[in-house]
Amino acid sequence: MAKTVLLGKDKEKQLKEQKKIAKAKNKKKRRGLIRYFKDVWNELKKVTWPGKKDLISATLAVIAFILVMAIVTGLFDFGLGELFSLVIS
Repeated sequence: MAKTVLLGKDKEKQLKEQKKIAKAKNKKKRRGLIRYFKDVWNELKKVTWPGKKDLISATLAVIAFILVMAIVTGLFDFGLGELFSLVIS
């Protein structure tokens, strides 16, 4: 019995030490809000932004996709509306 109690106390001490170490590490990791935005700004400087031609072609592709999906959705809506009106009447 005495050994299990000692093991439990040793384990408790070890856990307390680990918690203290973890808290110390967390304090080191925490940064201020200003530092966060400085880091974000520095990362945005590293981004390679698309050129004008790439931007225009991507925009046109998105607009074309949206138009196609709008037409498909409209056709489904019209078809299901007609189907339900036939079923109801």
